[in-house]
Amino acid sequence: MGQSLVKNYMHIVFSTKQREELIHPPYKEKIHAYLGGICKQQNCQPLIIGGYKDHIHILCRLSQNIKLAKLIEQVKSHSSRWIKTLDPSLSNFYWQDGYGAFSVNPHEIDVVVQYIKNQDQHHRTKDFKNEYKAFLDKHKMDHDERYVWD
Repeated sequence: MGQSLVKNYMHIVFSTKQREELIHPPYKEKIHAYLGGICKQQNCQPLIIGGYKDHIHILCRLSQNIKLAKLIEQVKSHSSRWIKTLDPSLSNFYWQDGYGAFSVNPHEIDVVVQYIKNQDQHHRTKDFKNEYKAFLDKHKMDHDERYVWD
């Protein structure tokens, strides 16, 4: 086979350091757009970016030319530096060290898009910790609770 064909959709989730609630209007939409721009620069087409006050969800098509860890490193490092320039109150902005990344069946894209679109409504009843634990359980991901929240 001479042609390499790849189509991997990833749902990436990470939070602000210590889950501080720092992602608010008027910067929320700008931050989402900036994260999408970084994904595009890495040839990882974003389908939707959203989140809540303390975390981000990115649904993108992962390029066959970049490792997932490298994409996330680029997204987090570049955006963190940029976010700090938005307002003096964000001068100590940091993302958490880790992340979650979940593969998405192409037939489930619409479900994930709707889930990300409805983050504000969703988090009226469920905090990020419980949301993230549910993702880990749903995807049967082994984890050590002591290290998930650092």
